[in-house]
Amino acid sequence: MTGSPAPTGPPYGALVDPGFAALVAENRWLRARLAHGRLLDLAAGVLAAQRGISPSDAADHLTALAQATGLPPEDLAADVVNAVAGTDTTADGVPSERGRSAAHRLAETRRVRRTSVAAEAASTATEAARTLLREGLAPYGADNLWLWQRVDPGCLRLAGYAGVGAAEAAAWQWIPPAAPEPFRTVVAEGVPVWLEEGPTGGDVLPGASAHAARALLPLYRRGRPVGLALIGWPRPTTLGAALRRSLTGLLEVGSTVLDTADDVRPAVSAPVLVDVLDSLAHPAALLRIHGPAEAPTVDHLNDGAAAVLGNPRREDGAPLVRLFPLVHVEIARMARRAAGTRRVQEAARLPTPARADEYAPLLDVRAVPAGAERVVVLWHTRTDPGLAVARATARLQSAATFLDSLADGETSWSEQAYAVFGLDHDEPPVALAGLRERLYREDGGILTELLTTLTEHQAGAQAVLRVVLPTGSVRHVRVAAEPLVSGGAVTGIAGVYQDVSDSRRTEAALSATFDQLTALHQQAETRHQLALQLQRAIVPEVPASLELPGDLTVAVRYRPATEEYRVGGDWYDVLALPSGKVLVAVGDIAGHGIDSVTGMVALRNAQRALAFTGDSPRRVMGWLNEVTLRTGGGTTATAVCALYDPEDRGLLWTSAGHLPMLLLRDGRARLLDPPRDILLGAVPAFSYREQRMGLRPGDTLILYTDGLVERRRQGLDESLERLVAEAERLGDLPPDRLVDELLGTATGDTDDDTSLVAVRVGGVPGT
Repeated sequence: MTGSPAPTGPPYGALVDPGFAALVAENRWLRARLAHGRLLDLAAGVLAAQRGISPSDAADHLTALAQATGLPPEDLAADVVNAVAGTDTTADGVPSERGRSAAHRLAETRRVRRTSVAAEAASTATEAARTLLREGLAPYGADNLWLWQRVDPGCLRLAGYAGVGAAEAAAWQWIPPAAPEPFRTVVAEGVPVWLEEGPTGGDVLPGASAHAARALLPLYRRGRPVGLALIGWPRPTTLGAALRRSLTGLLEVGSTVLDTADDVRPAVSAPVLVDVLDSLAHPAALLRIHGPAEAPTVDHLNDGAAAVLGNPRREDGAPLVRLFPLVHVEIARMARRAAGTRRVQEAARLPTPARADEYAPLLDVRAVPAGAERVVVLWHTRTDPGLAVARATARLQSAATFLDSLADGETSWSEQAYAVFGLDHDEPPVALAGLRERLYREDGGILTELLTTLTEHQAGAQAVLRVVLPTGSVRHVRVAAEPLVSGGAVTGIAGVYQDVSDSRRTEAALSATFDQLTALHQQAETRHQLALQLQRAIVPEVPASLELPGDLTVAVRYRPATEEYRVGGDWYDVLALPSGKVLVAVGDIAGHGIDSVTGMVALRNAQRALAFTGDSPRRVMGWLNEVTLRTGGGTTATAVCALYDPEDRGLLWTSAGHLPMLLLRDGRARLLDPPRDILLGAVPAFSYREQRMGLRPGDTLILYTDGLVERRRQGLDESLERLVAEAERLGDLPPDRLVDELLGTATGDTDDDTSLVAVRVGGVPGT
């Protein structure tokens, strides 16, 4: 079989994933080549039988003949098949007209053969009917085709149709045994019925009109009747002997296509709605809404939608995701909302502009409820100006349009104008010039100037008028208007009213409070500078790293919340005590600003003083809780307090609701599960617990506050997992570089300040 390379794909206008589009394009190409190849295979089979050669040699011979004669392979194959089928290619096998050449008749027989083979290769009976009508019957003037399949007991079921609407198809879906006489004749006697001027005797048959020509043909398979075909014309037509032979030959394939009979019941369950969608020029789809856990399905696409989506196979009940793979979630959401609220849902475009460079969008999308289970989705391939203007107008708060006709004195308002002027809808609209008696007296001159500009200068203008409502309240209304000019004279005024009362009141309030806001800003800046000085005094800058007793190397960092709001309640402390032990602590007071800083100062100083008692971390934390309750003014804080003993490298520590410390050991990082104790300042007389663990040479202990890890749209567990992974990746770095890298790759995004402490134990690992 010969053929051309597969195309790269049809011009999918909207929202088809490139991989999906390629598959659909390839499927369409394969179906087209199937019809092409079927005809070539038939011809090769004929040549193989006639010449006693193999099928492959026959195919090569057919290709050589096509090259030698200059004929397309399809035409040559049609001639071979027609010859063995007994089709007359030179006489009157097709409708004859005076002067018609033999070449013309030959072209007709080839077309008929190609049409039959293409219909036989179709995937559905309706697709086959469309092919037969478009390629085979339309040249004879026919405009509709029906295919019924015979089912027991003596009924006919509609298998496929073309050239008619869904509503008409629904009416003729079943033909019972007590059918009109022409049906009974064809089914019972197996002979064609030719009705050149329509049915007689009052019989009603499908068709354009009562007097339009029809041909009813039996469909046979192996001598057994299996169905019936009806061909219709738009008007009375002479059906000569030659035409009858051609139609009979063309419809011989009808019995074969019945094997692909469509299940048309879902399609005709809303036939009138389907016909309405088919009459639209722009794309439309009919969706069926199922249960809340099941996605909507597509019952029907009109021709516009099929063309935009690359002419996919139109199956009733197709999954929404298959036809709209990139926006099926958005369309399903709009459809369900439309069905649930019984109101039209709108979207200017799908998908969002962020993906517009990748996919052509659906524009002006509307989901329209159509009953309890159906929604119609309409869209455009280019922006509709009327809908765009409507959306733009809707963006203007309390905006309304008006039109004054100076010729007949008529005035029309949009619905929103009545609300602007506080009038009921049954009251007559007021012309622009008639607003004078509803205005503040001082604004009469403004209206006069506006009207003069519009009518005498014939130029557009705008103004803000103070309108006194019937209730006595005052409303500021902006008027923007344009003159309507005809023959050099102003015939009317068109424009927009907009209630701007809120913005005017806001302007007045802002003007009146400007000085107060300036003073508050100065006060806030003063408080900010004071808090910053306090913070720097209590949490001073530190060198890159510190050397402490016990061969400890410590690096600490503090990162402000944001550049313009630099003070918060985080603190850290690393201190060698008289006992030879080393205090390591971090804490975080809720909030920002001077209150948080002063609270932080109090707690950090209190913790330092309490640590000098030499008591355990749990006792220090308990006392610090009491300090928070009595001096914090309702402040709460989290903290972790640890004591390192260089004698045995032991670490004794406790936590008040703080994030877990992180231990780096032998290239692996893990979080140290803290005691599940409450934060400082929550309840009085609370007994904190403590834990003890041994550290080894080379271990690194990391303490931090929540600004390092907390994210607005991510769980804390996931953020901590990322911190563990980053610490393992950077674990070989010296402490000062380690803290800098961790701050640089920190995942926190809550604009909170951050304290970070890294303590590394020296000595030889393993000792």
